[in-house]
Amino acid sequence: MTVQVSFHVNGKATTAQVDERTLLVTYLRETLGLTGTHVGCDTSQCGACTVHVDGRAVKSCSVLAVQVDGAKVVTIEGIANEGGALHPVQKAFHEHHGLQCGFCTPGMVMSAIDLLRTVPQPSEEQIREQLDGNLCRCTGYANIVRSVHAASSDPACAVTAAARGA
Repeated sequence: MTVQVSFHVNGKATTAQVDERTLLVTYLRETLGLTGTHVGCDTSQCGACTVHVDGRAVKSCSVLAVQVDGAKVVTIEGIANEGGALHPVQKAFHEHHGLQCGFCTPGMVMSAIDLLRTVPQPSEEQIREQLDGNLCRCTGYANIVRSVHAASSDPACAVTAAARGA
């Protein structure tokens, strides 16, 4: 059975007929071509598919597209500023070597932004707890934690979060 859904993705309205069983990650990747949201495990264990729905981080492989009807969805493609400059968290990941192969990075970044929205100056323990649902098979997490901590010190990070209502 198909259902009509309408929501905003990265600030743009989208409306489509979707099978009621369509996962949000599938809709984002296959219908909208937003492939920065990765499919890693299909069981909501790895966090590679993390996006923001109404300002909160969610694993898009565990959410149906019909469940976000009327919502605001932000993917990794939607966090750069209007001029295309990297989000402060992305910049910190780049500067502090918080990535290796990059597969987990979109989910890590989206989870980190969600943390910094609610806890602007998190402790290492809080960062590690937030990222607990995101798996990285390449790093020992030290540089990822360092990257999130560095982003929390960037005044632009707080300004960006406030401006987006995130």
